Amino acid sequence: MFEFPNISEIRPLIELARREDFHGDDVTSRLLIPEDAIGVGTLVQKEIGVSCGLPIVEMICRTYDERLRVEQIPGFHMEIIEGRFSDTQRMPLLRVRGPMRSLLSAERVVLNFLQRMSGVATTTHRFARRVVGTGSKVYDTRKTIPGMRLLDKYAVRCGGGHNHRMGLYDGLLVKDNHIAAVPLKDLQNYLAQAVNRCRAEDPTRLVEVEVDKLDQLREVLKVDGVQIILLDNMDCPRMELAVELRNKSGKKGIIELEASGGVTLETIRPIAQTGVERIAVGALTHSAPALDIGLEIEE
Repeated sequence: MFEFPNISEIRPLIELARREDFHGDDVTSRLLIPEDAIGVGTLVQKEIGVSCGLPIVEMICRTYDERLRVEQIPGFHMEIIEGRFSDTQRMPLLRVRGPMRSLLSAERVVLNFLQRMSGVATTTHRFARRVVGTGSKVYDTRKTIPGMRLLDKYAVRCGGGHNHRMGLYDGLLVKDNHIAAVPLKDLQNYLAQAVNRCRAEDPTRLVEVEVDKLDQLREVLKVDGVQIILLDNMDCPRMELAVELRNKSGKKGIIELEASGGVTLETIRPIAQTGVERIAVGALTHSAPALDIGLEIEE
């Protein structure tokens, strides 16, 4: 299991989800279910994929009712199935026991989180499998659902992917819009000054520069301190040339190349075979379909 985000970091998100759905009353459960009714429900993964987000179930249930108890199912302990790919269409995940009204009130929010996170993990797993044996790794982006970034990036790790920077605050990533007004002849000096200022603030900070032309790449390769060069929307032949230029510059092992832009399951392996070390895939988080997970109430 990867380290799950701290409850203090995601509690506001859970409270927001509860408030927008519950808002102080569950009319249906209140009118149909006796106040003293006790129930048991099992969370079941009904689709082939990677289960992800199980630690959040108890966190959510406690915001509804401290009496709700989350139980692990014999043979399906959380430490085993969290982040695990299952090729069965019916895998029990967890059991929840307690007041029936509270159990039914919490159901939708629990499933919303689990389905989203498992969907991201499953999508990442599919992409990561395509690059096995190539030397490339799959990375996420900042194209996450607002408020869900910590959980989205956790799900990416569970699926076999890697995290790029968490936000604007923890890395220098010079993109095309940052250098749109800089002539090519001035690019090396402009970037060198920016890198020096960045290193003066924090020697360990990530430094990455985006290029969309090979002429730009040649200039960036001359700048000391750059760790990653992002190849934006380049086709495979140009990426192969970029890898060749990087290698001839003596910067192999010093600067990694990252492919980005419209990467799909069909194109990711040819991209990986160009020799780039990193492939950024926005689809891991912005287009991941929810995984089918349901809550089944015992009679």
